Amino acid sequence: MTQNISISETAHSASLEKGTLDLNSPQSLEWLADAGFGLFIHWSVDVQLGCVISHSLVGASEDYCDRYFNQLPKTFNPYLFNADSLADLAVIMGVKYVVFTTKHHNGFCMWNTSTTDFNIMNTPFGRDILTEYTAALRARGLKIGFYFSPEDFRFLYENDQPIARGDRPPYNQAILKKYMDMLEAQLTELTTRYGRVDMFFFDGDFAEHCKAVVWKHQPNILVTRGAIATPEQSLGNEPSHRVWEACITMGSAWQYQPTNEEYKSGRRCIELLIEARARGGSLLLNAGLDSYGRFPEVQDGLMREIGLWYFINHEALESTRPAPVSREGDIWFTRSKDGSAVYAFLCGEKDWKRAERRTVRISCLECGESPHAVVLGTSGERTEYHREGTDAATHITPCEDGILLDICNAQRIYCAGSKCWPNPLVIKLTGVSFRQ
Repeated sequence: MTQNISISETAHSASLEKGTLDLNSPQSLEWLADAGFGLFIHWSVDVQLGCVISHSLVGASEDYCDRYFNQLPKTFNPYLFNADSLADLAVIMGVKYVVFTTKHHNGFCMWNTSTTDFNIMNTPFGRDILTEYTAALRARGLKIGFYFSPEDFRFLYENDQPIARGDRPPYNQAILKKYMDMLEAQLTELTTRYGRVDMFFFDGDFAEHCKAVVWKHQPNILVTRGAIATPEQSLGNEPSHRVWEACITMGSAWQYQPTNEEYKSGRRCIELLIEARARGGSLLLNAGLDSYGRFPEVQDGLMREIGLWYFINHEALESTRPAPVSREGDIWFTRSKDGSAVYAFLCGEKDWKRAERRTVRISCLECGESPHAVVLGTSGERTEYHREGTDAATHITPCEDGILLDICNAQRIYCAGSKCWPNPLVIKLTGVSFRQ
């Protein structure tokens, strides 16, 4: 079926309906439901200016556009870019896939393309970043994702079309055909030069055309945006029985901004991941490389904090599914695929000192045979500097309106003076069920 797609039948119209072609396989969607956590990387030639990626071109003066397209490539030299370091950090962070910006709306291509001279090879850097990126991810078992914008401001500029989004006038047939031929050529390069590509994220008009091209060359590609729900900068309101993916930034911007930026805390990023998984979605958390090709220190630190928490609690997030009750107050739930374990994320508990005991009531659960509870990452047998008589275990008892958990925060995570490890404990529960 996928081999018989006709590109001409899907694309040469400016009024195509969105979301009509969906050749995602059940196996690919199941994989995304199991993986649940990805890293999004926004990066382009205008990172040198510290501005919003691409969008400054809309409504810009002729002088601005001329300097943007003709001057910025001359100074783009991310000589510290290291694909192996990037992939290692992604592994530490806990993500299962990475989605990299191959081309944003401005039209700058991060690979050695024959379709335009506005590409990475015509910069002082002069290397095909996608070759390095795909090799590094593949070596570490991470899934390879490509972000691709069908919208192309450089093409519009070169062809005397207004740089606009949404409210632009219709293209004439000659321009439209030229545009579609360019997109097809670019996507053919992306799907035939770099081995297997696992995922595509299309952002903008002409997604129908783009999906047809990539599925023609690689029928097993998973298309997220363009085929499934991908709420942006929020977790949306997607039903838990469908696979979906939320894309959210660590700060306020998609691309790195050196000034006037506000970052979420590590805890907030973790809470977004918890909520996405509890509601059946995947979180695609965005970071941005700087003009030297590195993750700036603040983002690197957030990624490692998230990674430390994930290292401890991965079992509650990987290959899990939404529970019958996703949330009770500040406690979120996931459940193992076979239903044998329930995971409770204690997001409302703060300033919990090491070796301190607390009691948590959960009304939506009840004890069955041989109920058992443990804080993930702990044995429940001892704490550091263990004193005789100290109880490090988590105890579960039934009560009239649910269960009671008597929990010891038994693992030392941070060395932070009077400050406690600020991120949620996760309790694994077996021998329990959700109350009818």
